[in-house]
Amino acid sequence: MIDAAELAEFAGVPAPTGAEESRLAWLEQRLRDAPGERRRDAAGNLVWGFDEGRPELLVMAHVDTVFDADTELRFERDGDFLVGPGVGDNATAVMATVWALERIAPHDGLVVAFTVGEEGLGNLRGARQVCGDLNPVRVIAVEGHGLDHVVIEHVGSVRARLSVSGPGGHSWGDRGTPSALHALISLGGELVDEGVNVGRMSGGGAVNAIASAAEMFVELRSLDDQVLSAFESRLTQLTVAPPLTLECEVVGRRGAGQIAADHPLVRTVLEARRSLGLGEAFGAGSTDANAAAVLGIPAVGIGCANGEGMHTLHERVDLASLETGVRQLEAVLTAAADL
Repeated sequence: MIDAAELAEFAGVPAPTGAEESRLAWLEQRLRDAPGERRRDAAGNLVWGFDEGRPELLVMAHVDTVFDADTELRFERDGDFLVGPGVGDNATAVMATVWALERIAPHDGLVVAFTVGEEGLGNLRGARQVCGDLNPVRVIAVEGHGLDHVVIEHVGSVRARLSVSGPGGHSWGDRGTPSALHALISLGGELVDEGVNVGRMSGGGAVNAIASAAEMFVELRSLDDQVLSAFESRLTQLTVAPPLTLECEVVGRRGAGQIAADHPLVRTVLEARRSLGLGEAFGAGSTDANAAAVLGIPAVGIGCANGEGMHTLHERVDLASLETGVRQLEAVLTAAADL
């Protein structure tokens, strides 16, 4: 059976993107008597292997969360649900991977990477590192949510920071002076009309001051890499009127990709799901698997539980479904040994 108390304990260890050390140390202690060898790589991932050489299968589960270090990590039961920030994304996936491997005999050719930098501006730093270092034959990215489908389409994205600067001034005495914030709002409106998400905007000072500086972070997602490249070009064409100046910086790029529905890895996952009465629906997502897909490595993403409220303080995972998710992962890892 799954251990809800252990899941809550692990989820309660802070792991903002870029500051995952406490959670990795917790895992190292938890796995101190487990078989195989564990090491840290150049990105800081915790890599758990059972053989040397090129892995036949790399399993990745990211340890970072979207929440900053000041977020209170408190968890409670609500019937069959465990509720709290980051419990599903991605504490559930990490612990499901640990529990699944404790139920089977890990095989040669298997490597597990508990990765850093998946969320936000982490830009898949950990997944890129381990995929580049190991060049695995195939990859599975494990996520806490999404037990109802298999991710075979990997959604790419471009994330950018736009910063506008100007002279600023008094809202009455210097009226007519262009505002950095007004210009940024106008740019944001243009981009929103083009399907871009404005995720964060800040700037300005007092209510009676003309803003001298403002910035926003934007993102475009697509399954078509050409669309993403076109957006990068579009960003270079954005302008503001003098004396304002605009600086645009791409801060994240996830390539898009996909794996054929009849690929042996996909078939193996579906067979394992059928054995547990799970469906065969496919989905699209943005996960660590993107880092493999852009390198031409066959990759899928699988979820471990049903839940809701991802990236909110009241995220929920269904513990009953998590038991099925762990069994799914057991079956997939066992079957993958024969691919």
